[in-house]
Amino acid sequence: MDSRGLFDLSGRVAIVTGGNGGIGRGIAIGLAEAGAAVAVFGRNADKNARVLEELQAIGCRSLAMTVDVTNRDGLEPAFQRVERELGEVDILVNNAGHANLSGGVLLEKPADWDRVIDTHLNAAFLLSKVSATAMVMRRRGKIINVGSMYSFFGSGLIPSYSAAKGAIIQLTKSMAIELAPHNIQVNAIAPGWIETEMTAPVRTVAMNAMNDEIMARTPAGRWGRPEEVAGTAVYLASRASDFVTGATVRVDGGYSIR
Repeated sequence: MDSRGLFDLSGRVAIVTGGNGGIGRGIAIGLAEAGAAVAVFGRNADKNARVLEELQAIGCRSLAMTVDVTNRDGLEPAFQRVERELGEVDILVNNAGHANLSGGVLLEKPADWDRVIDTHLNAAFLLSKVSATAMVMRRRGKIINVGSMYSFFGSGLIPSYSAAKGAIIQLTKSMAIELAPHNIQVNAIAPGWIETEMTAPVRTVAMNAMNDEIMARTPAGRWGRPEEVAGTAVYLASRASDFVTGATVRVDGGYSIR
């Protein structure tokens, strides 16, 4: 096989949920730089506008849509708009999420639990279902789910987030088995500790002990940057990964080794 252009995404169309900030923005920019047209789904219109400017500056055909992924009725219409305006969707990145620092199961409110599960897990399932239905007919597609170190390790402070991220990995494996015969690859990325708005509180003086613990456990000795997750996303979105499915790639500076 000619290896030239293995990572070229020219002519491909991608959706990135939560693509207006943090890891999602890094992935959206990376996919655009690899040649894909990119649609960002995000709740914050101002952040959507900023990432749209960045994508357009790259020369990428792009959309930034105000979408709440917990609104089930809005997912299929949003997907259909992307197909009308950018073309057939080849790549779905389920990245949208947030964490509820409840302090544990005894303190977490059921409504907060539901919101986290809806944002991470239910939205990934529902949007994957919509996307895979179209991909099956075309016999091609890439679905990339974003997990976390908490996909593998428990947390006494954010149980809903940990439960959702653990389930994301099992959903990835299950969809990979089902969709492989249709030439659709489903994989996951498990970022380690990345500098984002969500993780900002951990880098404050108030949580210095936790930050020190993270650094002591990370062989790279530093926090990761959102753009450092993008390369793995490009790989999993490209034909370089056509025989890779059901895998979870850890992008963590070695955090999970120990």
